[in-house]
Amino acid sequence: MREIYQASETGTVDEHRMEIENRIRNLFWTVSGDYSLHVRPDVEAFARSRYAALYDAIKQGAFARYYDLEQLELYVAKKICCQAREGSLMELTQLCVDVAVYPRIKEDRLGIDEIRQRAFMDLLAYQEERMQRTLFGKVKCLIMERFLGREDRAYEEPIPEAADMILSLESATDTDTVIAMIDQVYNKFYDQTFEERQGGLRQILDIPPHAIAQAAWQDCLTDEQMQKVIKAYLANVGEDAMRLDIADGSKRRPFFTEDLRRQDTEETAVNEQAVKKVQEYVELNYGKSYLSQREREQRDMKLCRGIHKGCILHFTEGILHDPVKKNNQYRFSQLQFEKNSLYYGNNHWIVKRNAALLADTLQKALVMRQEEDVCRSSAGQLIPARLWKLGRVKDEKLFDKKLKSKNTEFVVDILLDASGSQSRRQSQVAIQGYIISEALSRVGIPHRVTGYCSFWDHTVMHRFRDYDDGREMNSRIFEFRASANNRDGLAIRAACATLLEREEDCKVLIVLSDGKPNDGDTSRPGTQKLKPYHGEEAIRDTGFEVRRARASRVAVLGIFAGSEEDLSAEKRIYGKDFAYIRDISNFSHIVGKYLRRQLDDDWR
Repeated sequence: MREIYQASETGTVDEHRMEIENRIRNLFWTVSGDYSLHVRPDVEAFARSRYAALYDAIKQGAFARYYDLEQLELYVAKKICCQAREGSLMELTQLCVDVAVYPRIKEDRLGIDEIRQRAFMDLLAYQEERMQRTLFGKVKCLIMERFLGREDRAYEEPIPEAADMILSLESATDTDTVIAMIDQVYNKFYDQTFEERQGGLRQILDIPPHAIAQAAWQDCLTDEQMQKVIKAYLANVGEDAMRLDIADGSKRRPFFTEDLRRQDTEETAVNEQAVKKVQEYVELNYGKSYLSQREREQRDMKLCRGIHKGCILHFTEGILHDPVKKNNQYRFSQLQFEKNSLYYGNNHWIVKRNAALLADTLQKALVMRQEEDVCRSSAGQLIPARLWKLGRVKDEKLFDKKLKSKNTEFVVDILLDASGSQSRRQSQVAIQGYIISEALSRVGIPHRVTGYCSFWDHTVMHRFRDYDDGREMNSRIFEFRASANNRDGLAIRAACATLLEREEDCKVLIVLSDGKPNDGDTSRPGTQKLKPYHGEEAIRDTGFEVRRARASRVAVLGIFAGSEEDLSAEKRIYGKDFAYIRDISNFSHIVGKYLRRQLDDDWR
């Protein structure tokens, strides 16, 4: 009977395609209450089950009305960008959306129970066998069977537990709750190593939107083209997230045509043209390199070894000072500079006070180093008051001897983690770097400030000010902008390489980071494949670079600028020499205490 029904529906679908499309659109618009929204009717799904197709249209309209569809689309796309399994994630998202939306539309739409019931019956009739092959397919079957009153079949754990967690969304009133549940269920039941490899929900949400379209790298698209690609991709994600009827939930969604996809998979050898395109794209987004081609190649050969083999270091003054052209990335950087400057303006008294206190601490330490110490000795300047001891006591120290002042010179390097995980703290990180730089400028200690992040196979080293620049260059630190990933070990290695070339005896490296080095496998087809850099291996590598720097007589301080959940990793990387600053008003005291210790010879 079911086969006859499907055949008759399929036979007439082409004749009535426009009528079916209009019916689905009108249903969506009526429920959403917004006739400006775009919807793409799935006529093929209607042919398989008219009730499932109509229920999906109602559900999509209700989600657009009560929740934020764009927010959900971005989350799903970013999760997929971090190597989440698309088919399983989409199955889970569909379930969570259905459970969250149903109680809301039930109140407003009479008859929705019958449509949902008929939709579930159809889906179980012709999709049950396929659904039983996957984890969340089984969860979907259980939730449908419970709604239909069929609870004869027993499911082994964790199917009932996952279903219960998803069903708790019946009381969800906002999109954040839906997204949090999707993330929690996926990480707990499907991929328990995901959070360790790629980060938690906060790290996923911090991923910049342009990272979603990395598959579009071959054509080095313009900003307008890239935005269209992302918009179309998110629309597809959103539409699939609203449907319970997906013909093939395991198929990965391409950005472009199959021709380009085949070109991606077939091209495995290093291709000079591909490498050049990547370099051009990095310069387009981060600014031109201030090194010559030969200097770049020499540094890469020297520094990009071991786990960083195949990486490329890109040294730049930033897109605002040496852009290829004034594109969207230029405008975004300009906007962030204005935001950071505004944040400084709103907190300038606290910032100036911290900079002054830190400078005062350093100045006192430097003055004390220059003062001459005097000690009792058996030679030197005779002290007449001690002559009475001759022949009476065994004390030959009748003289005072002046000790030479400590005239050791100092140089400081400051590294700012500019990865996407810092996007919520961009202004705070910029201010912290600015305070240290201002204090060092006031007391005349040469220093360099650099932001670092990793985009594809490039580790970008954005120099805000160089060692011998004047104090007026400190304001460039407000150009700090967070994006992409981070290879902390390579950034520390690159900073120390030039720091060790300095003539000063005492060298200090200060690293402001979130304690979570993470650079996924983002090498492009036609370029050298990189080793994965995340989790335990990335933490060990960063800690090794810190220890190697200290063995080379570079004092290293880690300033933690992340979430408390990542604090343990920061401790493992930097040992006892790290600072966790919760309140900016206490910044100068903590950093000053450490730097003053470095100004004392005891550490040497």
